[in-house]
Amino acid sequence: MARTYRIAILSDIHYASAAEQARGNDYEYRDLKNPFIRIFVKTYRYWIWLRYPLKHNNLLDEFINRVGSPDYVVANGDYSCNSAFIGVSDDAACQSASECLQTLRTKFSPNFQASFGDHELGKMSFFGMRGGMRLASWHRAQTELGLQPLWRVELGNYVLIGVASSLIGLPVFEADTLPEERPEWRRLREQHMADIRQTFAALKPNQRVLFFCHDPTALPFLWHDDIVRSKIPQIEQTIIGHLHSGLVLWKSRLLAGMPPIRFLGHTAKRLSTALSEGKHWRPFNIRLCPSLSGIELLKDGGYYTVELDDDAKQPARFQFHPLPR
Repeated sequence: MARTYRIAILSDIHYASAAEQARGNDYEYRDLKNPFIRIFVKTYRYWIWLRYPLKHNNLLDEFINRVGSPDYVVANGDYSCNSAFIGVSDDAACQSASECLQTLRTKFSPNFQASFGDHELGKMSFFGMRGGMRLASWHRAQTELGLQPLWRVELGNYVLIGVASSLIGLPVFEADTLPEERPEWRRLREQHMADIRQTFAALKPNQRVLFFCHDPTALPFLWHDDIVRSKIPQIEQTIIGHLHSGLVLWKSRLLAGMPPIRFLGHTAKRLSTALSEGKHWRPFNIRLCPSLSGIELLKDGGYYTVELDDDAKQPARFQFHPLPR
């Protein structure tokens, strides 16, 4: 008889250490000079996105209390609040990510794996043009936090694969990097893509893949790669994070294929460029694992469990578990 594995998946934990909490929940907008933009961002954050972004650590404990003892646990990125916008090269954000990952590893190791999210590397703020990806964050995430850019786990005929989505999507995010660091970012991306090609090329015909890619912006770049595209039929599900809510995923699908907007500033260009290639998400069979907190408007956060048979003759069975807050 086939063995059944139970896997738990969580994403976008956004844990806040004491040092990040000290920056206050208005860290994103309080320094904006334009009062109209400041009021807009404050209103949007308060009613739509997340009212108190630094006050949801309890949801990680709630996840651990509810999930029991799965055979494997996968965290799909964004372990800190990235309140300095430069990833874990910021000491406060690194402390947040370290506390979060240590909690998960203490409970679930050795059967635990964690992927890179954009908060680990740095992400320019939507308003104010602060921060961005930093090479120091890339190195610190590996040496101090133990994150692997590419990881692979075999469970019978199922293969779980995780990648660093921001590195794959570097052509979209390159403007968020420091000019002097761009040659090294490009080299790292080339190496990462080579490792991904090798991993997919090694798949056996009877193996099925659960693919973990934090930001779907990376998926079109994988679709354009001949080796990866030839193996996409073996990807049963691609689990993404980053979007926090099914509402955002629905809007992203609605806008997929739109032309890039180049006249409304950096953020509009970056987001619309990603959406312009959104039609290539579909072959990957994406499934959003929302943030633990969800968004303020819907409070739709939670996590997934999935049961899979190691012979991979039946599709994996996903179940969503909402977390009340």
